[in-house]
Amino acid sequence: MYQQEYERWLAAELDDKDLKPELISIQGIEAEIKDRFAVELEFGTAGLRGVLGAGTNRMNIYTVRKATQGLANYLNRTQGEKNVAISYDSRIKSDVFAQEAARVLAANGIRVHIYRELMPVPALSFATRQLKCDAGIMVTASHNPAKYNGYKAYGADGCQMTSEAADAVYAEMQTLDIFRDIRLCDFEQAVAQGKIVYIGQDTIEQLYENIKARSVRPGLCQSAGLKLVYSPLNGSGLVPVMRVLKDIGITDITVVPEQEKPDGNFPTCPYPNPEIREALALGLELAEKNGADLMLATDPDADRVGIAVRCKDGSYQLLSGNEVGVLLLDYICKGRIENGTMPEHPVCVKSIVSTPLADVVAAHYGVECRNVLTGFKWIGDQIAKLEAQGQEDRFIFGFEESYGYLSGSYVRDKDAVVGSMLICEMAAYYRSIGSSIKEELERIYREHGRYLNKVNSYEFPGLSGMETMAGIMARLRENPPADFAGYKVVSVSDYKAGVKTDSATGKTQAIDLPQADVLIYALEGGASVVVRPSGTEPKIKTYFTTLGQDLEQAQAQQKALADAVEPLLK
Repeated sequence: MYQQEYERWLAAELDDKDLKPELISIQGIEAEIKDRFAVELEFGTAGLRGVLGAGTNRMNIYTVRKATQGLANYLNRTQGEKNVAISYDSRIKSDVFAQEAARVLAANGIRVHIYRELMPVPALSFATRQLKCDAGIMVTASHNPAKYNGYKAYGADGCQMTSEAADAVYAEMQTLDIFRDIRLCDFEQAVAQGKIVYIGQDTIEQLYENIKARSVRPGLCQSAGLKLVYSPLNGSGLVPVMRVLKDIGITDITVVPEQEKPDGNFPTCPYPNPEIREALALGLELAEKNGADLMLATDPDADRVGIAVRCKDGSYQLLSGNEVGVLLLDYICKGRIENGTMPEHPVCVKSIVSTPLADVVAAHYGVECRNVLTGFKWIGDQIAKLEAQGQEDRFIFGFEESYGYLSGSYVRDKDAVVGSMLICEMAAYYRSIGSSIKEELERIYREHGRYLNKVNSYEFPGLSGMETMAGIMARLRENPPADFAGYKVVSVSDYKAGVKTDSATGKTQAIDLPQADVLIYALEGGASVVVRPSGTEPKIKTYFTTLGQDLEQAQAQQKALADAVEPLLK
């Protein structure tokens, strides 16, 4: 079957001239043909994501068109005029894929609002809501290597699409032939006819105003003298991040020159992920040279931000997403209480795999901390619930350990622009009172305990990868571990079954969250182990939380737990 599909592509008159040479180069190589044509890229809650190239299992204009035709069919099931917002980042062919999606939507009678130039995830979420669109599309593969691209689909609420909506779009896609059943129009002609319109600067300015309104201490940065090194990692963050930081008074900014301009090849960091030291290496070098207070980097679609802070000895320490999340929560709570801007019954939201230290800090300030499934749409869902009650101002902060932060309800996805602004404002404030981010983090640990959080990933590439991962999760459920490295399992929370089981008594209680393929093992002494397959990559992720009297004790326990888990994931 896949051989026939390959032959059909090979014989077709392809619009993208890059694809034919690739198809010719794999003639007679069954493994290569099978890899590209045996399956289709699956459309899920994260949309599409895959390696660029020819075939049904690759990101190309044909898979993008088919996904968009499926989305158009889904939207057009109901009567009335439909609108969709589109944005894209710096990845290879992101602009091409954005235009192809616009051509399909316009040909299906759907009005398209598209950014004239690359803009990040928060800009897409904002435009979807602000322009009252029925859906949004962000062309990006987030922080994946350069050979990847992707297509994130959003609902009218500005959150990534729900599983029900994604399933409905995928069902529509399954009825389509990738060549014959796609409606297309000419892009420029559709612009001339008003079927495709460019998102205006007024909408962009409104986004910036909403971001700046989240400042905890307005005006502080103008006189604090913060010295910053920033890298957009060749992505879409440069313009919005620089604009907002300069507007709030941070002007001593050195941009890493090799990573300044948009470039989907990411020549200096093969994995453009601000969680990874290699991606920040040039920025750290420049920070040391300049004596910067802070080094900050955003990923290609600018929904994640990572930082390195200057220590007293002049070295720089990378902080984890959990550490930055707790620092920002503490800063926002303390600052808003001091300024009298804290709402009544404030709420923060985090994912179940993020540090429990946030629950402790929230409680300290009288803030309700809600725990939701992994995926920022679940944080957005909590904001929507507050909005439905006319109480969205109660939401003060949300974060995930994977370097995603949000303050405010103007967007419903993680926002590295507001994250960057608040991190810099926090650094400037601590500098102004003779402290530092590093010293304040140590204060938090002294006050609330030395929590350590660590994430490990195990890759399962190839066509059988997903099957292998499913088998591992099934075995863990069939034969639940009684202990890890001698630490007894006190309870197991199975979010797929929706129950939490007490290991000693066997008693169960329902988990009031949607189903998800996540296992959480609570251990004696307060530590925990979480196991979950990634929703966007062929990986199983393990999350370890340990609590020690000091860092060394917490690290030793974490290593013992990780060593005990590894054999179970083979």
